[in-house]
Amino acid sequence: MNSLVTGCAGFIGSHLCERLTAEGHAVVGVDAFTDYYATSLKEANLAALRGRPGFRLVRANLLELDLGPLLDAVDVVFHLAAQAGVRPSWGRAFEIYTNWNVLATQRLLEAARGRRLGRFVYASSSAVYGRSGLPMREESATRPLSPYGVSKLAAEHLCGLYAAAHGIPTISLRYFTVFGPRQRPDMAFHRFIRAILAGRPIPVFGDGRQTRDFTFVGDIVDATCRAADAPVAPGEVVNVAGGSRIELREAIRELERLTGRTAILETATGAPGEMPHTYADIRRAADLLGWTPKTPLADGLREEIAWVERTEAAGGFSGG
Repeated sequence: MNSLVTGCAGFIGSHLCERLTAEGHAVVGVDAFTDYYATSLKEANLAALRGRPGFRLVRANLLELDLGPLLDAVDVVFHLAAQAGVRPSWGRAFEIYTNWNVLATQRLLEAARGRRLGRFVYASSSAVYGRSGLPMREESATRPLSPYGVSKLAAEHLCGLYAAAHGIPTISLRYFTVFGPRQRPDMAFHRFIRAILAGRPIPVFGDGRQTRDFTFVGDIVDATCRAADAPVAPGEVVNVAGGSRIELREAIRELERLTGRTAILETATGAPGEMPHTYADIRRAADLLGWTPKTPLADGLREEIAWVERTEAAGGFSGG
């Protein structure tokens, strides 16, 4: 299989590229190395891929790149590139989100028209649901609470439109709170682990009773790979999640147990756009992809803690 992976230097994208190349697939990885977080961390994410047979890196912006030649001989597109983050998506910054998350997706879909793609896998987000009822099902109402969520939902709709109008075999995977080694510095577990290890306070918004359906990155990659050749109709939407939920304060207690350290908590004011709860119904993923999550929260957190400790020891977080 010849694959194109956008956002290949990111948290999930780098893991996906390693999995694909380890299985013998040829991968062209595209990444713009934006400054949302330290580019040194993105460079480190690619360490295992440098020089690996079957992997080629293209440093480029999807908004400027000639996408036609890039898609020549490609069987599957894994479109993970996006501007992340709920809190920064308000105000003038929304232009960045519309460009990277909506326009870049439309350009890629347009370039895919008329090509014999096996699959176009789009990495969506649980942020499209907003305050939807629990558990969140693919047919549930989508009422995003943030401009970020709006941009991800807009790109989902584009995938559905291009599937219906042009037959592009798209599938949108709604990822739920991904964690594990290489997690972005702005994400909760990354911040919490580094704070606990350093003896710094952890800001907790509200009473800490908000809940999340956490999903280990290895499970996310497995579902994403399965989506490449699963027999699904074009335009399908599928939840990919851990399939259970935990209160934030319980998750912090788990980190205390695993690190052997006591967390210092400080109350912080919540930011607009944050979802109070997420919890996915993942039966469709089981039915269509033959996928279920395999990694318990504690096991995944052990791996992330070990990665943070190794990276801290090597001075790898000095730039972010």
